[in-house]
Amino acid sequence: IPHLLQFIGLARSVLLCLPFCRRFIEYGFGTLQQLFGGFDLNLKGARFGCGSGSCGACTVVIGDKPVQSCDVPVSAVAGKSITTIEGIGSADHPHPLQRAFVEEQAAQCGYCATGIIMSAKALLDANPNANDADIRGALSKNLCRCGTHQRILRAVKRAADKMA
Repeated sequence: IPHLLQFIGLARSVLLCLPFCRRFIEYGFGTLQQLFGGFDLNLKGARFGCGSGSCGACTVVIGDKPVQSCDVPVSAVAGKSITTIEGIGSADHPHPLQRAFVEEQAAQCGYCATGIIMSAKALLDANPNANDADIRGALSKNLCRCGTHQRILRAVKRAADKMA
């Protein structure tokens, strides 16, 4: 799966390499979360929650690590690949984690789901045989206020089985 974004720092400009276009954007300051929300990029999956990297709603994968995008300056990601929820699947061809979340009804309100899926994706890419403790550890920075934690664990396990 191609990475959705790659940033190359060029003074005060950022080159966005999206699957559908290449654009130069004048954006040198602020966070990734702010960048995703602007410039008509249609990247709405990384949600704004706390603004301090504490809730995980804005989680994206930078390289192979889950990172809270509200806490990362754009200048820190020059030359790095960034994957958002929009880059891992579609309605017609969902990623196994996305499909498992639907099958297990793991998202109630859905606000946290994209961040949780991205954290789980980073885990399963690194450790396809993750156990319960691994999954809990990987999702420890993601908050879900709806209380679907057991369903989330089942969904990640289901996806791991399908990905293996």
